[in-house]
Amino acid sequence: MKSVIVVGAGIWGSSLALRLAESGWQVTLVEQHRPGHVRQASAGETRLLRCAHGEDDWYARLAWQARDGWRRLGERAGEELYQEAGMLWFAGTPDGWEHASARVLKNLDIACEVLDPADGGRFFPDFRGDDLSFLLWEPHAGVIRARRATQVTAGLATAAGVCLVRARAVPVAGEAAPYASAVEIDGEVRHADRVVWACGAWLPELFDGLPITVTKQDTLHFAVPPAWSVPETPAWVDHGASAYGHGDVDGVGMKATSDAEGPPYEPEHGERVVDPGSVERARTYLRRRFPSLAAAPVLFTQVCQYALTPDAEWLLAEASPGVWLLGGDSGHGFKHAPALAGYVAGVLDGAYEPEPRFGPHPRTPTRGLRTSGEVW
Repeated sequence: MKSVIVVGAGIWGSSLALRLAESGWQVTLVEQHRPGHVRQASAGETRLLRCAHGEDDWYARLAWQARDGWRRLGERAGEELYQEAGMLWFAGTPDGWEHASARVLKNLDIACEVLDPADGGRFFPDFRGDDLSFLLWEPHAGVIRARRATQVTAGLATAAGVCLVRARAVPVAGEAAPYASAVEIDGEVRHADRVVWACGAWLPELFDGLPITVTKQDTLHFAVPPAWSVPETPAWVDHGASAYGHGDVDGVGMKATSDAEGPPYEPEHGERVVDPGSVERARTYLRRRFPSLAAAPVLFTQVCQYALTPDAEWLLAEASPGVWLLGGDSGHGFKHAPALAGYVAGVLDGAYEPEPRFGPHPRTPTRGLRTSGEVW
């Protein structure tokens, strides 16, 4: 039986551990806190699931596969983890991100519809879209209960035989490191056929030279009337304004927040208090797009982080024989987790090499893939 140590029980690590265990691997999953702890990027209340990725069809296909994975996961858990409320993209220009997305989705036979801005009133109790060129409607997009999904996935993994170890892991130093896939866990060196470091914002602290920076991202939820709830109200993304959100889920309020890159952040000890400027930016956006919510009080806030690569492409690379790095989710990785786990499992099995886009090479900065705010 092949063995693997997966470090990090966020959604990527937990999903991979579950997939490998169900494929016959002996799996140890290491997490220094707990699955779903508030320091994880995976621990936000919600994430968006959408297939639109501009001109890129690889991520669009993977997101479509992941949609089925989330639905099956909810069925196994006996609870609704994914609410398919749909999503509206607010297109500020006629030939930008949304136009390219619509073309790719149609080529992939993924349902979408181009609508007039005036149609926004069909989806929201109050909407102002006079500055928009069109709306792009994704009926099969929606909202994932993220923190709960992370906990459920880790729970299913342990039920499938994964050994969950609560401890701090670090790479093995010294002469053994280049020759064996191993991890030092609370001072004890453990070996396996494969080691996967899927520890999110902690990854660049453990491995030098990675094309990953960590930024602080504030998330805001506002108290709104019942009509603004999910699934009656869909998710929405305004690419040009770096804004996104969705209706109230489980009483924590309507999410309305920014996808703009935040300041540098240290995930373990950084203060988890949102900045006043983040609140004001969200209010300004609500005032413009949903005027009746301009004075809505802040109900709930969270601080998380992006583990961000310059081009928003993920990192999947072999650092040394048998030692793999998986990270740089860049704010659009959560939704892909069930399908990404299958892809990474194939790489670890040697069925294929990872996509060259995921290598540790220098990256060219771009904002194209990251938009839509799935980190929150």
